[in-house]
This record gives sequence, C-alpha cells and structure tokens, in this order.
Amino acid sequence: MLSVSNLSVQFGKRVLFDEVNTTFNNGNCYGIIGANGAGKSTFLKILSGKMEPTSGHVSLEAGKRMSVLEQNHNKHDEDTVLDTVLKGNKPLYKIKTEIDTLYADYTDENAEKIGELQVQFEEMNGWNADSDAAAMLSNLGIKEDLHYTLMADLDGKQKVRVLLAQALFGNPDVLIMDEPTNDLDYETISWLENFLANYDNCVIVVSHDRHFLDAVCTHISDIDFGKINHFSGNYTFWYESSQLAARQRAQQNKKAEEKKKELEEFIRRFSANVAKSKQATSRKKMIEKLNVDEIRPTSRRYPAIIFEREREAGDQILNVEGLAASLDGDLLFKDIDLNLQKGDKVVVFSRDSRATTAFYEVLNNNQKPDAGEFSWGVTTTQSYLPLDNSKFFENDLTLVDWLRQWAKTEEEREEVHIRGFLGKMIFSGEEALKKSNVLSGGEKVRCMLSRMMMTRANVLMLDEPTNHLDLESITAFNNSLKNFKGTVLFTTHDHEFAQTVANRVVELTPNGVIDRYTTFDEYMEDKKIKELREKMYQV
Repeated sequence: MLSVSNLSVQFGKRVLFDEVNTTFNNGNCYGIIGANGAGKSTFLKILSGKMEPTSGHVSLEAGKRMSVLEQNHNKHDEDTVLDTVLKGNKPLYKIKTEIDTLYADYTDENAEKIGELQVQFEEMNGWNADSDAAAMLSNLGIKEDLHYTLMADLDGKQKVRVLLAQALFGNPDVLIMDEPTNDLDYETISWLENFLANYDNCVIVVSHDRHFLDAVCTHISDIDFGKINHFSGNYTFWYESSQLAARQRAQQNKKAEEKKKELEEFIRRFSANVAKSKQATSRKKMIEKLNVDEIRPTSRRYPAIIFEREREAGDQILNVEGLAASLDGDLLFKDIDLNLQKGDKVVVFSRDSRATTAFYEVLNNNQKPDAGEFSWGVTTTQSYLPLDNSKFFENDLTLVDWLRQWAKTEEEREEVHIRGFLGKMIFSGEEALKKSNVLSGGEKVRCMLSRMMMTRANVLMLDEPTNHLDLESITAFNNSLKNFKGTVLFTTHDHEFAQTVANRVVELTPNGVIDRYTTFDEYMEDKKIKELREKMYQV
C-alpha cells in the first residue's frame, strides 16, 4: 500500500532517521509513537509529500488516494464549509468544478465533454457527495445551518471538526492524521474512535491520547534509535510488554525458558482482556498477530513523578456554596454546591473549557466569583497546575534556582536536594542549569510538576495537566495520580486519565452542577445523565 525505502533525514549533524525501510498495509491502523523530538510529525510530513527526506523515497501504490488531516486551520477561510469537505477528495472535486464551469458557459460544443465528465463523476459516487459530506459534518457536530457558511466565520473548534470531516471524506485508501483529537470533546472523540475502528483502509496516526490509540490501533510504530519498528497490538500492549521486557533484561540470572513462559502468559492474559473489550470487535486480527518474539525493551526514559503529602488531611476538604462565574458577558457556571471528602479524585469538566479554568482560578483566589463562597479544610494544603503557566517563567533563573523558590527549609534549598527533584523529571547534569525562560511547553510542565512534588500538598488541582507532555510523561503522571493518597481535582481531555484516576465526576453548567460518584465511562454512558446534561446546558 504505502512503502518507505532507504529513508534518511538529517538536520546538520543530527540524524533523525537512518536508512528506514518499512511498509504500511491496507486494513491496519498504525499509531506512531516516539519521545519528544524523535521525528513523529516530520515522518508524517514526509509520508504526505509535504517534506523531502535527505535520501530515500516514499511510494504509494498506483491508483490509491491519500488524505491528510490539514493542520493549517485558516487555509480554507474563503471556502464554504461544505466545499471544504468536498475538497478532501481532490479528483472528485476537480471533476465537479469542471462540470460546474462548463455548465456556467454552456454551448453545444462542450455538451459532449460534460457528458464524459458526468460518467466519471457517477463512477466516483459524485451525485451523493454533497449528502455524504453533510452527513459527516453532522456526525462531527457541525449543524446543517453552518454547511454553507464561510470557514472564516467559524470558531477554532468548529474548524477542527470540518477539517477532520475533510480528511475522512471519500474513503481515502491511506489516511494520515497528526493529533486528530486536539480540541475535540469526549463525544466527538468517541465518534471518531468508532469510525476508525471500523475503517477498512490504512490509517497512520500520531496521538498522545492513549485511550484513542488503544481504541483504533492494530499496530504501534515505534520511532527509536533512528528506526521505525511495527509492533502488533495497541498502545497498552506495547507499553506493558516493553516494561516487562525491560524487567526481564534486568534479571540476568533468569533462565531463557522461564522468561519465554512469562512473556507467553502475558500475551495470553492480554489477548483475553482485548477480546472482552468493546473496541476489539473490528480489530480481532490484532490478537492473532501478537508475537512473543516482537517484545523488546525500549530506550525511553520515564520521569519519576511521586506526590507525597507532608501531612494527612482531615475529613473536611472543601466546601463550595452557590459559586458562579462569567467571562466577557458569558455565564460560565452558577449555583455550584460541592462538598469534597478525603480521598475524592474528581474529574471536573464542562462543555465550555473556560468554565473549568475559571473554577480553578476562583479556588486559588486568582479570580473573584460573581456569587457564592468556598472554604478549604484547615488541615488541607493545596498545589495547583494552571492551564497557563507562563507567569512562572518570566525570569532567566537556572532551573536549580527556579525550583529553589519553593523550598521551605535550608535542607531543601541545597543544590543536591533541588537536583534530586529535577532529576526525577529528566533534568539531569547540565540540563538542570538551563534558563527557565527558554524552555519548551513540555519542559515547563515538567518543572511545574517538580514544584508540585516539592510542596508535598495533600490536595492537587490540575487544569489540563497532559498538555505539551509526551506519552512517557503522561503515562508516568497517570500512574502517579492513581497511587496518590490525597485528594485530586483535575480537568483533562485525556480519556484514560479521566477513567483511571477519577472516582467522582463533577460537571459545571450554566444551570448548576451535576455531581456523581462513578467512573467517567459510566457517567458518559448513562442515559439518564445524558438527558439531564442536555437540560442543564439550555440557556
């Protein structure tokens, strides 16, 4: 289907890919993974022809069509929403445009040409193109009254959905997507997961959403040591098997036969679990292809995110009464009544992401509420990871001096102690002397996590904590919160985070709060809650 031959990519002295040879086959969904800077997005650009490799080439099977999720959200601002989707199938749209042009200047001479084009158009199912595009838009939450609106008149989140419909339109033979779940809500991501899980052609995707990768992938394509290796299975299987292989490598005295039995038993257990999961119904081939010989340790470095508490909190954590907030005249939430208990791990969310951010800002006294009040328990200490952390990095301190700002004792101020926290977040050696105002987004979040670990708070508040982090950091962070003995309030678009950490769901709406002790999946799938949610958002 799509083959890569002797592909190398080099920037100056840095070799990103070295003589890569691989094939992407029909019927499979490949999740491209790799540490930050490994070249995931670069590889997708090369596959899609938007970038040339240093050497080697990419070839698509003759007669096959490739579609790429557009990253430039303003590219189609002068087109209508429906035309933007139709342009996803370039051969079809070209013929449609030619027919429309000939009809606009109709003569007997071009009648024969119109007839020839209409035959081609019919063979491509062109007469149903408008209705097919409209149906896809509706499935992605773009209502019919917007279909003939100019793209320039849509907001950013609506544009993302239209461009997603464009990429999916016309059943492309190869579908390439870089972070397709960004800016999508849970319902839209769920629709996309189901669509791709039943997609018969080849899909190549980069994503930091582990639930998404688990739901759609038949293979994980790992970028490591300048090579790309395909592993049968989804992300969880790859992660757990690579961790098992790393442990086995460390057990030098263990006999080879014992190791093989352990790996085979792992595959049997995993296959059984996959067979029971709802997303496995259309991906059964994945189970059949799991191979003990494929399992290898990874070179990845996982940060050591460990939240400890200086003291255990009492039973009373947080009491909220009648809280309300608005922004630029828009009501974000009102009548919020909550009482947090010790051990609660609460996923806080809203259809308007501004609402959750305002909620945290109010609880941290960074914003005054429109109404209501709140009080923290006297035994609580809070640590907050805001959505916008830029104000923390406006100085040019080294990371050692930056983190020292939050030290409480002389012992904590010592460089050895500070470097210990930074080392856990993979800032070792000279990296700990980087200036804080030149960090990448992911590095800033890792610094903020170091700060949070140092405070040893018993209540954590996290607003979109996985933003900018790579899969390794997200996985380590997720495991840490599951093990944390304190209380957590968090907002995330990472489904796996929400499902595996939270034991309580709180949804903020313009008409009050929906508050349930349940898992996130149970909350989202409950029919009565769905009906209640629709009512609560009616203004």
